[in-house]
Amino acid sequence: MRVSPSVRAVQVPDENPMHPDFTPIYLVGNTNVLSIDSGEAVERYRWMLRGYLAATEGVEIATAAITHHHSDHSGNLKWIRKALDADITVTSEARPLLKGMLPKKRVETLKTETDFHVEGGPCLQVLRTPGHSVDSICFYLEEEGVLFSGDTLLGSSTTTVNNLKDYRETLQRLVALPNLKVICPGHGPLVHDPRERLQSYIDHRNMRERQIVDVLAKGKPISSWDIMRKLYPDIDKRLRRAADNNVRVHLAQLEAEGRLNVEPGKRRKKSRSTKDVEHARSREKVIKLGKRYEAEDSRALIARQENPPTDEWKVPPKYQLVGSAKD
Repeated sequence: MRVSPSVRAVQVPDENPMHPDFTPIYLVGNTNVLSIDSGEAVERYRWMLRGYLAATEGVEIATAAITHHHSDHSGNLKWIRKALDADITVTSEARPLLKGMLPKKRVETLKTETDFHVEGGPCLQVLRTPGHSVDSICFYLEEEGVLFSGDTLLGSSTTTVNNLKDYRETLQRLVALPNLKVICPGHGPLVHDPRERLQSYIDHRNMRERQIVDVLAKGKPISSWDIMRKLYPDIDKRLRRAADNNVRVHLAQLEAEGRLNVEPGKRRKKSRSTKDVEHARSREKVIKLGKRYEAEDSRALIARQENPPTDEWKVPPKYQLVGSAKD
């Protein structure tokens, strides 16, 4: 899908309620292509990207970058390096959070608050935009007015927040960007009313704070979960933990500002029996074995396409036009 003269979106369908509609992978540049985010480490992202590259692109990916370390954005970095022979670039903040996710070679460090030049193509600003995660960044192609927001802003819903103070500052920064025309979000459709959507996120956080304060103003101590149930009575049950997290980040900011008294809770001890530990290890082994078999089956299927069906025929049928001379 063409976004601007230098940008395309590969929109991969997604059924996860946290990722409405689809999870895109973005391609920037028309000669040495930069990919932004790589999707989860599952086959549909790989097949979708490969299919798009084969059917639409006349070039391949030269460099792969990500907006933050979460696995639904970084899961295919090793695969992109191996299968597409691309270089990988990540920020110094993301590196320690990507253990096991990075290839061993050709991984470069991307500096924030600098420009990233796509060879033979456009120049992107690398903006440090924490809030959703500690390592969140956005790429901004000011010349074409395209902002790659990762999960800082989504296409059809609000996002989860790790640090609300940082997040609010990030939103204020993004809404003031010059020449902003379209946002390429981490999940969902493109956003063609970028300033209005960013302002709606700011207004939404302010509204949610007022609602939480109103609940707390009734005077009785209350848990974040019970606040969430009051504020989100009709929410999809699969999103309750995410909603509770949003309530808790608001409470954390109110506490930091000295506006709350907090009764400390008591955590449960994480005691696991030997049987539970063995069961977990056994499950992990089965999952790894299943993934290995899946990879073997995939390679075997490809090999079958390259070779004659000798497993089906001792002597294959042969064909000749009626009336033609015999050899």
